[in-house]
Amino acid sequence: MNEILASAMLILVLLTLLVGGVWIGLALSGVAWLGLQLFTDRPAGEVMTLAIWGSASSWTLTALPLFIWMGEILVRTSLPRDTLRGVAPWLDLLPGRLLHVNVVGATLFAALSSSSAATSTSIGKRTLPELAKRGYPDAAAANSLAGAGTLGLLIPPSLIMVVYALAADVPVDQLFAAGLLPGLLVAGLTMAYLVIWSVLNADLMPRFDARSSLADKLASLLDLFPVLLLIAIVLGSLYTGWARPAEAAAMGVVGALIVSAALGSLTWVNFRDALMSATRLYCMLALLVAGAAFLAMALAEVGVPQLLVQWVSGLHLHSFVLLLVLMLFYLALGSVLDGVSAVLLTMGLVMPVVRAAGIDPVWFGVFLILVVEMAQITPPAGFNLFMLQALTGRPMSWVVRTTGPMLFLLVLVAGLLYAFPAIVTWLPQQMMAART
Repeated sequence: MNEILASAMLILVLLTLLVGGVWIGLALSGVAWLGLQLFTDRPAGEVMTLAIWGSASSWTLTALPLFIWMGEILVRTSLPRDTLRGVAPWLDLLPGRLLHVNVVGATLFAALSSSSAATSTSIGKRTLPELAKRGYPDAAAANSLAGAGTLGLLIPPSLIMVVYALAADVPVDQLFAAGLLPGLLVAGLTMAYLVIWSVLNADLMPRFDARSSLADKLASLLDLFPVLLLIAIVLGSLYTGWARPAEAAAMGVVGALIVSAALGSLTWVNFRDALMSATRLYCMLALLVAGAAFLAMALAEVGVPQLLVQWVSGLHLHSFVLLLVLMLFYLALGSVLDGVSAVLLTMGLVMPVVRAAGIDPVWFGVFLILVVEMAQITPPAGFNLFMLQALTGRPMSWVVRTTGPMLFLLVLVAGLLYAFPAIVTWLPQQMMAART
């Protein structure tokens, strides 16, 4: 009974702080301190010290600022434009043609930017005006970006994957491997939808795009070479076991600086802006990670996770029902919080339930990130919806109606991951087997 009272009180206090505009990291720390002071005999200062030091000294956390910095460097180069220019000549034979540039370009750039926001804006602000100028329907162009723009969360290396790995205590390199095939599945289904849509709406598509010659296609490989080389360095070193996440991220930063210099973008202003932007974002995330770690330890001391596990176990829910409830919960939470905050806010309560249900935490991490992707294009507050509204200048009602099919595709992928879990688990298993 005391645990139920404590849980209700702490949730109420947390909601009050969040609604009041208190920084999420500070709100989490404040609720943790209050819970320890009121409901346990454990000194709050001791738990805070252990939690913050434990989270801050994690070797996995070292990779986070480096991946952020790598993305910030590359966003300030011509690499997004060069990637799109390199991809376009190879799409001539696909129905929909240049509509697929958003998908392929976002998939490649997501492997370097580590961020959904950076992927969406970097690709969208270059492709949408060009597609409109060539006569492609605005709805189809926005639709292609809506699905592909979320791939920055799922295609490794991803910031939210590093954060989840820290909060759930799972190997980040396994999570990176687990996310690759689902990310490619999302990209493939998005392209399949665009092919079908283009065939059914052939009268709306432009008819006079010039086809690229073989010489044009071969020349475009020069534009793709930097992005493919960086992907090979970062992901290849991780998957082969040659480097750990922090070391791969460091090589990515060095590679990004070299590419930036080669493209003529490595000015002092760009270097300083990229470093300061990465520092600000990392400081925000570090505060969130520390607050979430403190809250998780405080809740464990109060006994809230144990109570929740007992309650859920008593319901005898099938794993499908449990995952469906969690999906709806995170979609609702994603309407008011960004994905990273939603994950850190809930891991202390959700992970004990997930582990008790026998769900693989690596598989659940990919599933959860996919649900966060859904939240990005779920009304009324999906971030990518506002991004598309700003890029297209259309009303929000038009954006929501246009992006509906992409939300359905993400739900379909979630169902496929549940029905065929090997889509997530096969590559990590192969990676671990190759290392032994």
